[in-house]
Amino acid sequence: MQWIIGIALAAAVFVILKKWGALTPEGKKAATWKFVAVIGGALLLFMVLTGRVHVLTAAVAALIPLLRKAPALLRLLSLAGRRDQPGASGTAGDGAGAGQHQRAAASSTMSRREACEILGVDEDCSADEVVTAHRRLMQKIHPDRGGNDYLAAKVNEAKSVLLGRRS
Repeated sequence: MQWIIGIALAAAVFVILKKWGALTPEGKKAATWKFVAVIGGALLLFMVLTGRVHVLTAAVAALIPLLRKAPALLRLLSLAGRRDQPGASGTAGDGAGAGQHQRAAASSTMSRREACEILGVDEDCSADEVVTAHRRLMQKIHPDRGGNDYLAAKVNEAKSVLLGRRS
């Protein structure tokens, strides 16, 4: 009897792995969730039938304090994932500066024309247009939203150049 069960399990694993290789990434994600749900359901059914549900209850009770710390842990993970990785290229990814190389820091201050180009406004723009353009760009490239520190600093510098010369 044990041989039959072993052969059946080996055949099932073979078929599952063969079908797994033919799946697309989206299909693999869906299949993984289905697999987790089936295994979880089978484990729950086994625990109910053998009278060991109290173990599951204790495990859930032990997880409750950890769930309180989940938001902080998720924030920490997102910060760790955002760190610059060695070997990254010097080009910007998606967004306003896509594909552009970052320049070295200039020794002089930003010109008014360069500030207008960065914010995407005319040289004879009003202060309200500068503030609106700055706000629009910062919503896209702010580091807290996954943007770049360098680009955010340039946008802030452009705003201060354009508004600083008005007063």
